[in-house]
Amino acid sequence: MISSGKLDRTIRIERAHSVIGAAGRESVAWTTVATVRAELLQADAVEVPGSHGIASTDSLAFRLRYLAGITPADRVVFDDRSFNIRTVKEIGRRRALELTCEGRPNG
Repeated sequence: MISSGKLDRTIRIERAHSVIGAAGRESVAWTTVATVRAELLQADAVEVPGSHGIASTDSLAFRLRYLAGITPADRVVFDDRSFNIRTVKEIGRRRALELTCEGRPNG
């Protein structure tokens, strides 16, 4: 079980869907699936090779109470920044989820 005292951050989980604009062009819009309390387990800045040299990304890991249907196709919004979900790990039998996320640093 997760201690509620450790769930000291608020994150929003969003899911992409296609939208047809007024000009008939398809675009992606994000809708909120859930706003939940989470524990921030890890926050690192990581340098990875990119197409234009070394790129920097932020890597975060969150633990939250179990929520069905969350996949790597979704994203996490934390501190007004969006992070792609890389892995979704179930802890116990539907007790908790651990989300590993990556995003571009502010700047």
